[in-house]
Amino acid sequence: EIQDAGGKALPGFALADCPEHFGDTLDQVVAWKTTADVSRLAGKPVRLRFVLKDADLYSFRFRP
Repeated sequence: EIQDAGGKALPGFALADCPEHFGDTLDQVVAWKTTADVSRLAGKPVRLRFVLKDADLYSFRFRP
């Protein structure tokens, strides 16, 4: 989930808007129901919320 600086989910980027991911991979692209493009958020303060079950997050990055 992508949240504003206050912790409120941004429209279109809420946890409910993101399909669950399964499997063991090093290159998983996260997308939401409406878009995978987060470029409109560039330069704005955001918070990221990760919800994991029996999982580890090794790293993450934003890329074009």
